[in-house]
Amino acid sequence: MAKILLLGSGELGKEFVIAAQRIGQHVIAVDSYEKAPAMQVAHDFEVINMLDGEALDAVVEKHKPDFIVPEIEAIRTERFYAYEEQGYNVVPSAKAANYTMNRKAIRDLAAKDLGLKTADYRYATSVEELEKAVNEVGIPCVVKPLMSSSGKGQSTIKSEADIEKAWNYSQEGSRGDVAEVIVEAFVNFNYEITLLTVTQNNGETLFCPPIGHVQEGGDYQQSWQPMPMQAAHLEEAQQMAAKVTEALTGSGIWGVEFFIGDDGVYFSELSPRPHDTGMVTLANTQNLNEFELHLRAILGLPIGEITQERIGASAVVLAKGNSQNPEVIGAEMVSGEVNTDFRIFGKPSSRPNRRMAVVVCYDEKGGDVEKVTQKTKGLAAKMSVKL
Repeated sequence: MAKILLLGSGELGKEFVIAAQRIGQHVIAVDSYEKAPAMQVAHDFEVINMLDGEALDAVVEKHKPDFIVPEIEAIRTERFYAYEEQGYNVVPSAKAANYTMNRKAIRDLAAKDLGLKTADYRYATSVEELEKAVNEVGIPCVVKPLMSSSGKGQSTIKSEADIEKAWNYSQEGSRGDVAEVIVEAFVNFNYEITLLTVTQNNGETLFCPPIGHVQEGGDYQQSWQPMPMQAAHLEEAQQMAAKVTEALTGSGIWGVEFFIGDDGVYFSELSPRPHDTGMVTLANTQNLNEFELHLRAILGLPIGEITQERIGASAVVLAKGNSQNPEVIGAEMVSGEVNTDFRIFGKPSSRPNRRMAVVVCYDEKGGDVEKVTQKTKGLAAKMSVKL
């Protein structure tokens, strides 16, 4: 039995803990608040501020885990290098966690070191620098904090009047103590995908069928698998994903995001852990869902192949306001539908646009992906959050 220290205990962490419990692993779930989703199913839990390096050190020393598994961005990740030197196994690696928790590091690695095609970009640390960057990359453009998740602090500048507002919003949504933002030229893409990529201890890299998704405000709303796409574009995306994950080192699952345009594939972002759009795999679209794949790769259990078993889609249920006692309602309007399932995350509080549940639907392999996607969206709309 391995002891796993899970840093971040949201809905993705919860599914990871369930996967670990099923094959007899011991998990300590860590987050900044009590009763976080993953804590509800873990063996033990700790409540700390993970941006407090000393508090993080104390938890590692207390539990002495076999694996340290980050699930969120807001962690004092530079401490991971010391943990590796002490003999701890950081997932996928200290380098990967540090590079991918900061958009500057991962973008420079992809564009400058590996030569991957990306949107034109600049950095800014003030309103004045943001204005200069916008003038250089052009309008429209996208502004993102270097450290954030789920679209927090991200906005699109459509005119010069948006610049100051975009800067202020980026600072409100930034995680950690990094004030810098990345400014990206707007890519004229046809669609975007998440390519779940699995790296293993034996050096073999596997790819899941591509996942299409819709984002609003930088946050995932719907996803479906597989995303129909040209074989040449898929191969190009796989080659890019293999390059960047190899450079970052380590074993586990990676959510690699791409824009697909008429002129080819653009690398966008990378997460070294299960991806929110990958919740579609809870519909058993694959022989192993993304959480099971992550766990097996971490533990060094060989994964022979990843096969598509059926088509599927997911859609989120969002809260519309603040509550300290939210209740997700409407499940009875969904549960009777064929080829349908749902997950209620069990978050102890809500805020506007916080993900509280997800609905997944599926059909036989070769079915109509668009039809399943629309069905899932309609069913998710029947559920809501009572404040």
